[in-house]
Amino acid sequence: MCPPATLRHAVAGASARHCFVPIELGNIKLVALSDGDFDLPAERLLIGERPGHVSHSLARAGLPAVVRSAVNAFLIEMGEALVLVDAGAGDLQGPGLGRLEIALRTAGYGPEKVDTVLLTHLHPDHVGGIARAGHMVFPAATVWADAREAAFWRDGARKALVDESVRATFDGANASIEPYVAADHFRTFAPGDEPVPGIHAVALEGHTAGHAGFSMESGEGRLIVCGDVLHVAPLQLAEPRLAIRYDSEPSRASDARERLLAEAAERGDWLAAAHAPFPGVGRVRREGKGYAWMPWVSHG
Repeated sequence: MCPPATLRHAVAGASARHCFVPIELGNIKLVALSDGDFDLPAERLLIGERPGHVSHSLARAGLPAVVRSAVNAFLIEMGEALVLVDAGAGDLQGPGLGRLEIALRTAGYGPEKVDTVLLTHLHPDHVGGIARAGHMVFPAATVWADAREAAFWRDGARKALVDESVRATFDGANASIEPYVAADHFRTFAPGDEPVPGIHAVALEGHTAGHAGFSMESGEGRLIVCGDVLHVAPLQLAEPRLAIRYDSEPSRASDARERLLAEAAERGDWLAAAHAPFPGVGRVRREGKGYAWMPWVSHG
């Protein structure tokens, strides 16, 4: 459970909600961590094929124009290594976010114990939590990002290439990464690389220039931590071509989503998604022309 609301970034009533969930998938020990949630104006941001498409899809799913979106991160024990995938928003976004460090400590893990931070991409709700006030939150960790991702967001001249909703990413990403660069704790990978033994980078480009997932074998099927493949899960599972204005290249993002969901449904893979309802872990199965989410359920 979350600690009392007197802690930094906690809000009244936070102690009554889960902020971490331990999950065992075969030989993988996973802890889902909640960074909080925020209001997502889905009707305005989702990209429909025709006028009224998004509002009709929202109504059919029983969802309002503005939906509440979770921000999840995932801690993984790999042998003796402690690996964090994504780090929440830190101080870069609103008061409903930035709770990752609290969730991590409440789960019994100090930030100083994290060996590696793998970033699916450098949007603020994934990278902001690695630094506060110019200092490393994870002082012993090496931070990894896709090489194309790092090159894109570290080049301020590219601001005109992205939607206005994500232009602040350039400043936020650089402020977050810089303490690790200065300490020689920042590295980059390419698709297929193994930044941590047993964890492979998976190309999921389109949402951003180097948006990546991370794949590992659990002994009971594959687990893929898949970042922002889903933003409004009920709609984008039913209609995988439905993109969002946060995507740098909406068509490529839809291609990546279709490819991942098709393979995950066929193989029975576990997915850990940043914006699926907390704890964000589940499987997918085909349903009509789309897919349905089958969330992980505790048997404890």
